[in-house]
This record gives sequence, C-alpha cells and structure tokens, in this order.
Amino acid sequence: MSADRGQLGIISCRSGKKFAEAVVEYLKEKYHKEGHDERFKYIETTETHFANGEIKFSVDEPIRGMDVYVIQLMDDPLSDLTVNDNLMALGTALNATFNSDADSITAVIPQFPNSRQERRKGRESVTASIIASFIENCGANRVLTIDIHAEAIAGFFHRARLDNLHASRQLMGSMLKRELIGEDTVVVAPDVGSAETARYYSRELKTDMALIVKERDYSKASTVVETRLVGDVADKNVVIVDDMVATGGTLIAACSILKEFGAKEIDVFCTFPFFNGNAVEKLDAAHKMGIIRSVTGTNAVWRGEDFIKDHPWYKEVRVTRLFAKVIYSINHMKSISNILES
Repeated sequence: MSADRGQLGIISCRSGKKFAEAVVEYLKEKYHKEGHDERFKYIETTETHFANGEIKFSVDEPIRGMDVYVIQLMDDPLSDLTVNDNLMALGTALNATFNSDADSITAVIPQFPNSRQERRKGRESVTASIIASFIENCGANRVLTIDIHAEAIAGFFHRARLDNLHASRQLMGSMLKRELIGEDTVVVAPDVGSAETARYYSRELKTDMALIVKERDYSKASTVVETRLVGDVADKNVVIVDDMVATGGTLIAACSILKEFGAKEIDVFCTFPFFNGNAVEKLDAAHKMGIIRSVTGTNAVWRGEDFIKDHPWYKEVRVTRLFAKVIYSINHMKSISNILES
C-alpha cells in the first residue's frame, strides 16, 4: 500500500458532522478489515460561533503531513445556520487545517454553494467564481462535490482541482428496487435545463422521455405565457429527474400539468432535497391531492430519520458510501475515473 499521501484524516464542520460520521463509519470498517487502523484518523476539532456571528475553527491535535478531508454541508435543515454561516465555517476549517501543516487538503462539499450563479446576466455577480477563489485561498488544493448545477464551475478553480461525483447510479438503483420502471414508464424533464439529465436516465433505463417546455414573458417577473409537453404521458407512470428541489413551486406546477395530460403516478428523484421556504407544506398537500406519489432525495442534504418518518412521501438514498470510496481511492493513489463517470 502506497503511503505517498500520508495518513488519511477526516475533519468535520458542525453542519457536516452527520455526513462525516457516515463516511467515517465506512472508512473505519475498510481500514480495520485491511489491518491498517493506524492509517486513518477522525480528527478532533472545535468550531466556535460568537454572539456577533463570527466563527472560529481550531484543530485540536497534530495533523502535520496528513492527507486531510474537510467535510461540510452548506444547507443544513437540522440547524438554524445559514448557507453563508456554513461557508464561512468551511473557510475557517480549511485555513486552520492549512495552518496546521497538513500535506494535502480536500474540501468535501456535496452541495456547492451559489452554483446557480455561474454566469453573468446583466450587472450581477458571478458568485460561484467568488466561492471557488475563496475555497482555494483558504487552503484547499482539491474539492469533492456531487451533481454540480453547472459543470463550467470547474473552470473557476486555478490551483485546486474539482472532482464532480454523480448520484445517478444510487437514484436509479432506488427506482429499480422499488419496481418503478416498466414498459409504461416515461422519464420527464420538468424544464429545458434538466433535459440532458432526463435524456441520460431515459437511455440508461430504456424508457421513453418527455419534456415540459415553458414560454415565458420576460418583460414580467416569473410570468409563464404557455406550457407545452413534448412527448406522451397519457396513461403512463412518470419519473421526474432533476438536480434539486428548492421551493417546490416549479415541480408541483409541472406535476399538475402532467396530470392534465393523463399521467398516472408521478415519482420525483433529485440529488438535493433542499425544500426551502414552505416547500414541505406544499409537497405534503400535493401528495394528499394525489399529484405526487413520492419524492426521493439523497442524504447530500441531511434531513434525518424524523423527517422520513413524518413525511411518508419522502424516500432517501445515501451517497455517503460513494464519497467514502472516492476519499479512500484518492488516499491510496488509485484512479477515481470509473467512480466519477458512473
């Protein structure tokens, strides 16, 4: 076994703790099975939030020469911390790790923040570019994320490299296990932006595909003039695939349209079940009305067991093992191409 990258160490920020614990569980099992427990360590740290909102992070044990992975979830529904709070916590954690003389530092951020702000439309910021520079300047030389909203963001990094994982295999595994895919199944893209993703799922699952197209009046805010369906969903079961569900408004509107066109059951799959604002209440209502049968998300947004119990329409797929496998492979200087491409 190569020791070129040094002992593997995991650091978790406060909002990344549950995700990190699941990653650590797999890594501990893997290293113990190999008889190399000494090659892995979960590092003790302290994240301090001051009354004025400032954040300080300290590494509480030596990590000089180690291959360190700093895990953070930006959108944390189990706390009152904002995305900006968690971004600053990540920055302080990366910098504390850098100042502790780690040999290699990887930011593990399943949710890349501000990823929908990757291009300029008029006089506005390209915030995703600012985030990339911030992460690099704080000390990271590698970034791991999953299903990033815009692949162009990889070009915003100049010193660090970005590796983008995919949840498609885990989500398709859930579809097949629950027997949702059959001759009467259609994969639907809820908008033009998700068409490529839907095309991929349709090809892999060998199903028909449909696309919802919206004609907008850009002279007015959030005004849709006409909605058209390209494809046939009449008397078909529908699987909708998208990278995220935010407020849920667009999703529920799309599902209502599909019902009007004769769709039977509708199951939604996404990597990021953000459910911002009153999305949960809207999805509860849509489920009761029979508009949506289920929404499946990954634990890249950590919702917890109570949420799953309280909302029978919600199903969860885990991607922590996928991240753990990639981390293990990087530490062992093994190729991760087959994992990233799957």
